[in-house]
Amino acid sequence: MVPPALPTVRPTELIRPDGRPTPAFREQLRRIPSWRNAASVVSTWLQIGALMVAAVAWGPWSWLPVVVLMGRAHAQLASLMHEAAHRLLFTDKRANDWVGRWLLGFPSFTSTDAYRRVHMAHHRDEFGPDEPDIPLYAGYPIAADSFRRKLVRDATGRTGLKLMRALLAGVRSPDRRVRITVWKIVAVHTALLGAAVVSGHWWLYPLCWVLPHVTVWRVINRLRSIAEHGGMQRSRDRRQSTHSVRQHRPAQFGLVPFNIGFHLAHHVDSGVPFRNLPRLHAALHGAGYVDDTIEYRSYPAIWRALRR
Repeated sequence: MVPPALPTVRPTELIRPDGRPTPAFREQLRRIPSWRNAASVVSTWLQIGALMVAAVAWGPWSWLPVVVLMGRAHAQLASLMHEAAHRLLFTDKRANDWVGRWLLGFPSFTSTDAYRRVHMAHHRDEFGPDEPDIPLYAGYPIAADSFRRKLVRDATGRTGLKLMRALLAGVRSPDRRVRITVWKIVAVHTALLGAAVVSGHWWLYPLCWVLPHVTVWRVINRLRSIAEHGGMQRSRDRRQSTHSVRQHRPAQFGLVPFNIGFHLAHHVDSGVPFRNLPRLHAALHGAGYVDDTIEYRSYPAIWRALRR
């Protein structure tokens, strides 16, 4: 799936021959809108609260859409946590790391600090010897029945529960930092369960939090990950290691929130906050770094290519 031929770059006042933004443009792109990002964190949690209220008020008729939308909420938390891992959520480092851990990472069963360490290895050398995400997208394209089996495992919770058991096994880790982090995650989820119990609806936590995380979110995570790097290869040119997929509103709503779908632009310059990635992507198009010959027209289009 690696493009057999890459478009010729036409350097502009914004984009250099290697696709990186020029210094002046890069300075503009790297400005972090802290207050707007804070609003994104707050709005995500308000959406979560509204879904919980809907599950109680409307009863079993609402539970299926609530579970699906809570899977989307986990995708939102993960996208914002990814931003915090890059220290692009807030200009204040302490606020960035505190929110990244306690309001985004731990609620999604993730250590933001551990994620940051392995994710930086991913950015340093995609498909290299220290690549941490290979299990998600290695070996593509794959047969259609294999593709289907992976999604069934995700949708039925088998993948999620396996990962949950691996996380909880960290309480016995010889590494004290790992043990402490796991107990922090347990503490956050004890608080979430406690809030559900105090509300008089204990079932909200397993139904509206754990179930979407081990099912819907796992499907979203796989579909997004393989669309980012599935079938690509190790290369100094990001266009051979990272896909570009045209962004549409439905996908941005449910699959790739907070501009995380502009993944090639993110790999071209991982120091650009998510709000500015569409601007960088447009500049890459303007310079010919990306064109229709290497950009998939939609997510279904790239998934079809990945399962041939």
